[in-house]
Amino acid sequence: MKLAIVGATGLVGQEVLQVLAERNVEFDELLPVASARSVGKSVEFKGTSYTIIGMEEAVALKPDIAIFSAGGSTSLEWAPKFADVGCVVVDNSSAWRMSPEHKLIVPEINGESLRIDDRIIANPNCSTIQMVMALAPLHKNYKIKRLVVSTYQSVTGTGKAAVDQLMGERNGTPTDPVYPHKIDMNVLPHIDVFMDNGYTKEEMKMVNETRKILGDDSIQITATAVRLPVMGGHSESINVEFHQDYDLDEVRTLLENTDGVVIEDDVANNVYPMPVNAHQKDDVFVGRLRRDDSSPNTLNMWVVADNLRKGAATNAVQIAEYLAASNLVY
Repeated sequence: MKLAIVGATGLVGQEVLQVLAERNVEFDELLPVASARSVGKSVEFKGTSYTIIGMEEAVALKPDIAIFSAGGSTSLEWAPKFADVGCVVVDNSSAWRMSPEHKLIVPEINGESLRIDDRIIANPNCSTIQMVMALAPLHKNYKIKRLVVSTYQSVTGTGKAAVDQLMGERNGTPTDPVYPHKIDMNVLPHIDVFMDNGYTKEEMKMVNETRKILGDDSIQITATAVRLPVMGGHSESINVEFHQDYDLDEVRTLLENTDGVVIEDDVANNVYPMPVNAHQKDDVFVGRLRRDDSSPNTLNMWVVADNLRKGAATNAVQIAEYLAASNLVY
């Protein structure tokens, strides 16, 4: 197995390397790939230094799997070139997510839909992944009618420059801003660009990707995505209306028995999911489970996950593991 990490120097690329090490993923050769300005530099993996190579060299080496974390435009240009030499691309950008020809995969939910001819596989948006992880078992049992979600998202979702902006503002050493306003001691109801319908792209990603992953276009979804001056993970307040009534104890049991989901819901002892506790963990944490007394068949929940882990790097690595274990790599 020859594994390429495209965008190896970025926040997600570095997280991918860490996840690979932690999970002891087996492969024979590692190819760290980055933009021209990083070629010749090195990255560390399990105590060994690896020299970063460029795109053309990586394609010529014909990796078996390439995990892309280099942005949409890079993926649109280069993912097909990798696929043409027999590589399976697992892409972290939004480039292929809503393409009818490409699968949008969360392994625990729809990994079984992958086939040998899937050469470019889309990794969902970080906010979508954690939400569908909590909702998929409930949709299977009760069928979701409508979702109302508000997100509280970490600056790490924007990248290193956003982390630098936050810490620079906090420490009095300002950097070039990536947000249109100050982020420290502030809240921005604005993630990605605004669209003609008044929603942002981030909000519409959650709408469209959720329907695609759950395989149900009938689900009514509305989202508000908000950036907070926090690091460690994204939080979501989710109000979900089902077509049929549910039993709250059964909901807890379903979630407790879902791989990758952890219940933290003991309000008597102030136990509920928080980004500070989700940081560097691969699970999706669910709490504040309670009935919505204002609407029938409706549940409130609070969902938190590290957006760089299950929301990006871990899910991508899990897809690669699934491909290898299912003999979907040639």
